[in-house]
Amino acid sequence: MEILTAHGPAEVTPDEVDDPAFLLVLSHGSNGGVDAADLLAVRAAALGLGGAVARVTQPFRLAGRRAPGSAVKQDEAWLEIVAVLRERFGDVPLVQGGRSNGARVACRTATAAGAAGVVALAFPLHPPGRPEKTRVGELREAGVEVLVVNGDRDPFGVPDPADAAAVTVLPGERHDLNKDPAAVGRAVEPWLRKWAARPVRTGRE
Repeated sequence: MEILTAHGPAEVTPDEVDDPAFLLVLSHGSNGGVDAADLLAVRAAALGLGGAVARVTQPFRLAGRRAPGSAVKQDEAWLEIVAVLRERFGDVPLVQGGRSNGARVACRTATAAGAAGVVALAFPLHPPGRPEKTRVGELREAGVEVLVVNGDRDPFGVPDPADAAAVTVLPGERHDLNKDPAAVGRAVEPWLRKWAARPVRTGRE
């Protein structure tokens, strides 16, 4: 499924279910794709709870670029994509997320998108070796509940438990979270379950 944005086309891989409990929209890191092991584990957890899932390849990756470029343009494109998906999947709770750069986009746009929560996998707290360049504000200012899942050996840093609604740190995992993807799914599933159990809301009130 292709969605044309003001900053180029995006590609969406949807998993539709009958009468979805919620919609989970996920995206990749700067140099990755939507088939990353941790994203697939979260996808499986959401489908197991009766949620619909849409995995988004953002315009910069579809164009073959490794760097996302302007955060403003990236966020604008993301909001256009989410608006189309909300129309397609109906008036159900929206949870958005992704890994690394995708997690940053999900945090920055959560309020504007009307999201109920954010799943932030391998949130890149700072560039490797440069803790002074912190991005913690993106977590703290998301405006919605954020679940962070990071590895304890991540060179991009590990958020503090005070910086999000929940922070799960997986032992032995690095930034790619691919040592035990099933553990990522297990970390996310209980948190998604509460959204599945909530009454339908639009996020636009």
